[in-house]
Amino acid sequence: MSTQGYIHQHRPGPPGGPLVFAFHGTGGDERQLLGLAGDLMPGAGVVSPRGDVSEGGAARFFRRTGEGVYDMADLARATGKMAEFVAAHVEAAKPSRVVGLGYSNGANILASVLFSRPSLFDAAILMHPLIPFNPKIDGGVAGRRVLITAGRRDPICPPALTDRLADGLRAAGAEVMLEWHDGGHEARPSEIEAIRMFLETMKAETSND
Repeated sequence: MSTQGYIHQHRPGPPGGPLVFAFHGTGGDERQLLGLAGDLMPGAGVVSPRGDVSEGGAARFFRRTGEGVYDMADLARATGKMAEFVAAHVEAAKPSRVVGLGYSNGANILASVLFSRPSLFDAAILMHPLIPFNPKIDGGVAGRRVLITAGRRDPICPPALTDRLADGLRAAGAEVMLEWHDGGHEARPSEIEAIRMFLETMKAETSND
């Protein structure tokens, strides 16, 4: 395992504090969600990797052959590599809890890692994910907290596939919340507020344990 598997930004938090992994969307980079992650979880450490695949100059975490058509072999490669990267940072930081935050393509790689290595995260926030296949979800997802945010008119992520993802995670035992807005693929203030409330509730419940 190596903490240097990806070009990334790392803002260390206090020893033993929470750790957030932030995964950008297509065409973003390691700075895209860095500020948002820090704002949503003040005082937490933040690790934000840059995707290692270029699509016409736009950074992504895995290859695709068309909109919603994934190179499944490369997704498997990227999932394994990202899981090792996350595990290395978790081992180094020994945080009190680990949260994943991903938007669009970043939500997709986060979801894929969650399917295969759910023990790496205590909670995952999937902003506008697109999982166009029936995932094999490891049973260890039971008890994990997941927030999915989505647009009802999203031309990239059909609502039916968002519902299927939520249903699949619930069936595997995850605690899933689904937050919709009436727009498309853009992030809106209402979903940012939903994320903030999700994290504050999780923090309060953790403090009471």
